[in-house]
Amino acid sequence: ILNAPIVCLITEGRLTNENFESGSKNLLATIKSTFEAGLTYIQIREKRLSAKNVFHLTSEAVSIARDSPTKILVNDRADIAAAARADGVQLTEASLSISVIRSAFPDLIVGVSTHSVSSVENVAKSGAAFALFGPVFPTHGKENAQGIDELSKACAVAPGFPVLAIGGIDETNYRRVLAAGCAGFAAIRWLNDETHLRFFRENGS
Repeated sequence: ILNAPIVCLITEGRLTNENFESGSKNLLATIKSTFEAGLTYIQIREKRLSAKNVFHLTSEAVSIARDSPTKILVNDRADIAAAARADGVQLTEASLSISVIRSAFPDLIVGVSTHSVSSVENVAKSGAAFALFGPVFPTHGKENAQGIDELSKACAVAPGFPVLAIGGIDETNYRRVLAAGCAGFAAIRWLNDETHLRFFRENGS
């Protein structure tokens, strides 16, 4: 049984404005399964969609999640998150500052993606709810992995602040990242799979 880590599904980014009508139905089905599996967060990260379609997708996800403890985050677009009544926003190191987001959207959960121990330390001091740190393991798109040692340093640099591992996380290694001291993990490929989501329904998240 998992000891209640924070688990975040990140959408695959495959939707385009051209395939939105059919593709969004499949993605929303995955999102529904995510709620049923009891995951902590879903990050809607669909960079190829127009703002209008990100809003529609997020609004549908929020509606489905109404009676679920799972929180909906929108990648980078705090305005869309607020307009769609999502729970929060996931920022990158190139996004607007946390203080600007907090000032304009005080009720949003703010997570930040980081790639260094110093960035995690700065994010923790800036009032974010959590940081993603990675890539921990090599992935198809990112071969320069940080590794478990750097993850351990990132988790230790701000005691009590939630750091989530990302990058190549799957059923073969998630226990290693939890043992390194992180509060949980995020995944794209692993969690966007009904078979793997069944793991969380059966074991708890």
